[in-house]
Amino acid sequence: MSTNDEVQPVPDKDPADWSTGDEPMTGPQASYLSTLAQEAGEELPAGELTKAEASQLIEELQVRTGRGQS
Repeated sequence: MSTNDEVQPVPDKDPADWSTGDEPMTGPQASYLSTLAQEAGEELPAGELTKAEASQLIEELQVRTGRGQS
């Protein structure tokens, strides 16, 4: 396979740049955050998080728990 035929990964877009990042987090985000927070021994911030905030917190908690790593 030539280098021109190789698929290049699309870089992740920063959640702060999402057009819907200021909307409330989704149900699946809330559920996964709850699971991650419990595993990390952390409490979730009070109040409603945005999609972008939830995504950033998910990434942080994945690092602490070792989830989401290959």
